[in-house]
Amino acid sequence: MPSPKKLDPSSSPRALLGAELRHRRDSAGLSQEELGLPLFVSGSFIGQLESGTRRMQLDQAQKFDEILTTDGFFVRNCVALKKSKYPDHFAEAAEAEAVAKTIKEYAPQLIPGLLQTEPYARAVFRGGLPTAAESLVDDRVAVRLERAQLLSDPTTPLVWAVLDEAVLRRAVGGPAVMAEALNHLLTLAREHRIIMQVLPFSAGGHAAMAGSLKLMAFSDAPSLAYLESLGSGQLLDDPAAVAEHELTYDLLVASALSPQASLALIESVAEDYAHEAQQL
Repeated sequence: MPSPKKLDPSSSPRALLGAELRHRRDSAGLSQEELGLPLFVSGSFIGQLESGTRRMQLDQAQKFDEILTTDGFFVRNCVALKKSKYPDHFAEAAEAEAVAKTIKEYAPQLIPGLLQTEPYARAVFRGGLPTAAESLVDDRVAVRLERAQLLSDPTTPLVWAVLDEAVLRRAVGGPAVMAEALNHLLTLAREHRIIMQVLPFSAGGHAAMAGSLKLMAFSDAPSLAYLESLGSGQLLDDPAAVAEHELTYDLLVASALSPQASLALIESVAEDYAHEAQQL
């Protein structure tokens, strides 16, 4: 088993909890499996908490305080952890994404959040929140752009996106916004920062007709799969379920255009949008 990643306890409440949980468990002479038994979770799940790839829930914190006699430490800090800038259904996935080594994503309708431009993200949030105050939309956009800072590192994480052709054809924000958004994708791909493919309409039915899929792999913890639908999301860590979704992603890649052909299609659609914008 790989040695656990050293966390900076000052970096976030989640990192603090992970580092302290590992310290307290070791001090108590318990293995990850032994600590997981009273909570009805696996040893690998305890490892994910310790490595910072999973978020500790309040009921788990209560059990840890009881088992490890930590005088409410985990409950107090779990409350701080719940103050997330992300929606409840996405918070744990976003935190895992921030420490992932590899992110693979299939997007059926929208450009993935990590790859969005500011005008595109604003159009997405305004479309979903048509009566919201501008300040709320501003806050949502700022958080999304902050997530995109993951790409400021030239190599890590490895990001591989498969976009349904519908993502290119749906004119979110209008032709000018789409031209800029697609050109941003082209820049990221041509600078070798991401791998990108397009699943064309001509591929017909495929393995992910039901919705979006995000796979995250880590250097020191089992892989996770995240499934999202309208206002809800599910983070999966069961190895069999994750393996099934990894196969789904492999089938999407096999049905998609090659990276070179994908860039050619995106460039063509971007040019069409740019020309349309000039005519307005």
